[in-house]
Amino acid sequence: MDSLTQIVLGAACGEAVLGKKIGNKALLFGAIGGTIPDFDVFIGPLLYNNEIQAMAFHRGFMHSILFSIIGTFVFGWLVFQLYNKGKRFGSTTLKDWRWLFFWSLFTHPLLDCFTPYGTQLFYPFSNYRLAFNNISVADLFYTTPFLICMIILMFYKRQRKTRQLWLKLGIGISSAYMLFTIGNKLYTNSIFKNSLEEQNISFNRFRTQPTIFNNILWYGVAETDTDYYMGYYSLLDKTNRVREWKVLSKNNTIVPMNDEDLSTLAWFSDHYYNVRKTDDANNFIYNDLRYPFLNPEDSESSIFSFNIFKKDKRWDMQQRRPNLGENTTLSSMFGPMIKRLKGN
Repeated sequence: MDSLTQIVLGAACGEAVLGKKIGNKALLFGAIGGTIPDFDVFIGPLLYNNEIQAMAFHRGFMHSILFSIIGTFVFGWLVFQLYNKGKRFGSTTLKDWRWLFFWSLFTHPLLDCFTPYGTQLFYPFSNYRLAFNNISVADLFYTTPFLICMIILMFYKRQRKTRQLWLKLGIGISSAYMLFTIGNKLYTNSIFKNSLEEQNISFNRFRTQPTIFNNILWYGVAETDTDYYMGYYSLLDKTNRVREWKVLSKNNTIVPMNDEDLSTLAWFSDHYYNVRKTDDANNFIYNDLRYPFLNPEDSESSIFSFNIFKKDKRWDMQQRRPNLGENTTLSSMFGPMIKRLKGN
């Protein structure tokens, strides 16, 4: 999920393990531990001079169980050596720090598994990207109550039971909301499946996920032999069916998708993608169709879109943003999605 959410979850882990011994410093070290896996977004470009491979590195090794175990011993030992000095000598143990970093490191990729992006939790034994698709990468209803509880507990002394009460409340509310999103996921899957079948759309597979910042408006994409059918369903809709679909041709043969780099890009998209030509014969537009459009009515407003091109005899890419005018405001940008969220 987003960085703020991971910081809050990591801080909660720090508090649970070491809060009674070192107070608010446990929140700080837990937040640091919860942030470490996302440093792969900076390390990837250092390891690869190809943007496709650098992007694929994110949520790979540094989001795996193996990295969590290695990090437990490396960061736990390092911080213990730095902390266990002077007046603080003997106030904590090496075991304490190992547990703090294990939980803050491990819960990070575990939480990411619930988002649509996907996490290689079992790397290097498997490159399967685990994605349950039940919560957005940024969801204010998950993060905000959790954050408020963590802020409130900071004002209580470390031995106060009230501090533990706010920790349990923060974890409890966020966990209850996560269960709510899983229920929404199961319900929405049935809506999309029934809608496709009733409209005689012969699909090979489909997937659903919530749109950004909420769990009310859901997006789904179904794959047929030649096309993709994309639709939206709001929990506030008057009917329990998807009535309108945007249809995009696959066009997946206009570039050599069996190429090493392009096949990595297709794997990253779980093979939900289409490719379009541009006026430049050497440049193509690649849309990752796992993610909804910024404007549900405009199939050209894909959020996850790239320009792909040949560079030094290899295929590479560049992030492509939706075409926004000079007078674009937050209201005009998110207005169509908010309108759709309110239901049809």
